[in-house]
Amino acid sequence: MNLPGTTESRAHLAYCTNIHPAETWADTRHALATHTLAVRDLLRASGHLAGDAPFAIGLRLSASAAVGLLEGDELARFRDWLAQTNTYVFTINGFPYGDFHGTRVKERVFQPDWTDPARLDYTKNLFRILAAIAPADAGASVSTLPGSFKAFGADESLIRANLIDLAGYLDDLSDSSGHDLHLGMEPEPLGYFENSVETVAFFDRLRHHAPEAETINRRIGVNYDACHFALQYESAESALDLLTAAGIRLSKIHLSSALAFSPADPAAMDAIRSFEEPTYFHQVLLLAADGEITRFKDLPDLLTDVDAGRFDPARFSEARVHFHIPLDTEPVAPLRSTRDHAAETLAWHRRNPDACRHFEIETYTWGVLPQTMQRPVAEQIAAEYRWVLGS
Repeated sequence: MNLPGTTESRAHLAYCTNIHPAETWADTRHALATHTLAVRDLLRASGHLAGDAPFAIGLRLSASAAVGLLEGDELARFRDWLAQTNTYVFTINGFPYGDFHGTRVKERVFQPDWTDPARLDYTKNLFRILAAIAPADAGASVSTLPGSFKAFGADESLIRANLIDLAGYLDDLSDSSGHDLHLGMEPEPLGYFENSVETVAFFDRLRHHAPEAETINRRIGVNYDACHFALQYESAESALDLLTAAGIRLSKIHLSSALAFSPADPAAMDAIRSFEEPTYFHQVLLLAADGEITRFKDLPDLLTDVDAGRFDPARFSEARVHFHIPLDTEPVAPLRSTRDHAAETLAWHRRNPDACRHFEIETYTWGVLPQTMQRPVAEQIAAEYRWVLGS
C-alpha cells in the first residue's frame, strides 16, 4: 500500500513482520497467512485499504528461513501465494540473522557483523529472493546493522570490503533482474555508527575505498529508524537533511517510537522498571543541560548503577530508552514516547517526496510490552497503520 498523497510508483508502506516469532520458513509462512492477512483485513474493514488494493509486506527472514525459501519450489509457491492474496514484498529486514524471539537476543543481534562473510552471504540470499518476488517498479531493499557493534572492536577494512563486494553484486543483479536493489544500513545506539555525523563519516570512508563511489551511492544507503535517531536527540529534519546532503541514499525509513522520561522524577524512574526485560537491548541515552549525552548499554545497567548509588539521574534533563513503543499509543504518565520524531519524519517526506520510497512500521516488541500496553497483535498493527495514514 502507499502513503497518503503518493502514487503507486512513489512511496510504499508496510509493517515489519519481525513482530511475529518465526525463525524457519514454515513458521514465517504461517505468520504471514494468519497475522499479516488479519492486519490486511482489519484495514480493509476500517476503510484504510481499498478492497482491490494490493497489500505490502515488510518481510523478516532469518538466515535459516532464507535458505528454506530458496530450496526446491518454495520460492515459486510463495510467489503464487502473493498473487493469490494480492500482496507483495518490496523490502526485507535483514538485521537479525538468527533467533529473534523467546531467547536472549541483546548484543547477539549484531552477530555475525559485516566483518563476517556469513553476513554477506545471508544478505545476498535476501536480495536473490527479492529479485524473484518484488514488483519491478517498486524497487527492493534490505535493511541491515550499522556494520558492527562498537564494543566488538570490529576491523573496518573488513566491513568495507564486504559492503563493496555486495554493492557490485547488487549492481549486476539489478541489471539482470530489472530491479532497483539497495541495502539500508541502520544506525543504532552503540552501533559502529549511530548518529548522523558518524554515519556521514563512515560513508565518506566507504566511498573513498570503493573502486567506484557511484556504485556505493546507488546500492548502499541508510535505513533511517525514527526511534534510533530520536534516541540521539537529533531532529528528523536536521538528520535527514544532513544524510541526503552528503549524497547518502535513503534506502528505507522505519517508522518507530522510543520511550522517554524525566530522570529527575523519582516516579518516572520507578515506572521505567516495568520495561526491564531479558530479551532485547534497551540502550539508554541521557541528555545533560549542556547537551552532553551519557550512554548506557542496557536499561538494567542504568538501574543497577542508580540503585547502587553510582549514578545520579537527577543531573539529566531527559532520558530515552531503545524500547519500541506502538506509534498510536503513549505510555502511562510520567513516561512518554518520541513519536513526534516519527511524525516529523513523515512531514519531512511530504516536503521531500522523492527522497525515499520505502517505509516500514517497526514495533517488534509486542511480546515484551508490559501487560497494560498489550493488545491482540493484529489490532495493534492496524492501529499503528491508522496513526501513520492519519499523520
